[in-house]
Amino acid sequence: MASIDEAKEVYGQIGVDVDKAIERLKKVRVSMHCWQGDDVLGFDSTELTGGISATGNYPGKATNPDQLMADMKKALSLIPGNHKINLHASYAITDEKIDRDKLEPKHFKAWVDFAKENNLGLDFNPTLFSHPKASDNLTLSNPDKNIRDFWIDHCKASRKIAEYFGKELSMTSLNNIWIPDGYKDVPADRIGPRRRLKEALDEIFSENYDEKYLADSIEGKVFGIGVESYTVGSHEFYMNYAAKNNKMCLLDTGHYHPTEMVSDKIPTMLLFNKNLALHVSRPVRWDSDHVILFDDELKEIAKELVRCDALGRVFIGLDFFDASINRISAWVVGMRNMEKALLYALLTPHEALKKMQDEANFTELMASMEELKTYPFGAVWDYYCQVQNVPQKKEWYKEIQSYEHDVLAKR
Repeated sequence: MASIDEAKEVYGQIGVDVDKAIERLKKVRVSMHCWQGDDVLGFDSTELTGGISATGNYPGKATNPDQLMADMKKALSLIPGNHKINLHASYAITDEKIDRDKLEPKHFKAWVDFAKENNLGLDFNPTLFSHPKASDNLTLSNPDKNIRDFWIDHCKASRKIAEYFGKELSMTSLNNIWIPDGYKDVPADRIGPRRRLKEALDEIFSENYDEKYLADSIEGKVFGIGVESYTVGSHEFYMNYAAKNNKMCLLDTGHYHPTEMVSDKIPTMLLFNKNLALHVSRPVRWDSDHVILFDDELKEIAKELVRCDALGRVFIGLDFFDASINRISAWVVGMRNMEKALLYALLTPHEALKKMQDEANFTELMASMEELKTYPFGAVWDYYCQVQNVPQKKEWYKEIQSYEHDVLAKR
């Protein structure tokens, strides 16, 4: 294994400054999703519905706010860098019996306190699933105006909560809308539900907020369990709505056909949009939300963010929920892999490779890209973990084992 000094020399020979790459990575905040810690149940429901599923029954799941925050804190102690927490509205912390359309910032004060104590930002999502008024997988597009209005009010409330996060933490909060709406079989009317969704979004976004505190995004999907034939909020719908209404499209890496690559979509979206949002997951044949690996697509996603000089323009959040393995380990593996991919991209000589492509020097381009795969990236990653005061290599797993023995096993 090369030392960090040897790695710096090797990368320096191809024009890559390792120290500059690390300094750039330090500034990137990845949003760690709270719902990995309790299988997406939240604190106001007992069953996960809405075309999504968390499979497995690994012991030690968080069942209350204190447990979830403790688990998050443990995970963050093993992850380099300063980050954000991504919350769903169903994780409100309150003694009141209150429905989602009446949620207020005060119901999330405990999360703000947690964020301040741990140097975190907060992102937000209205929760339009796992609720009696979403039992038929129709929310903002529901033909019933009363149900539709309930969810409109919930989304309006969520925007206010996200603005509160932004002001309290002096860090822009992303509020992302995803809905499970669709039909199991071939629909008789495709445009009607989408017209209702468009009108609902128009009402939700009718109030303007300072972009310094609140950023709005909308998230499409190709299908879900129980809505296999038609999804109201498709990628095309949201891409057009976002372009016309100056909102962000959120690309979830599991929400497309299996042969579609989100890495290929990123530069196009950045070419026509000021900002972009990502939910990074790993689909296995479908949107199964497996823990992300340090695989080719993750590396390509990170390369596009760096090549396009877009690290300051993209909100990066993770979105997987694996209940078959230690949930804290899932967070740590996923977050560290996202950062590994970004570091790998920052250590790539993009300008030199681009020059080869522009000059049609495809032989040298292929050779160079292949040789980069065995450059001493691991030494730089270990060094980054060291300067960030987190365990190197698999040393972090020992802490997971101790935590499982001392804490999770006693729940």
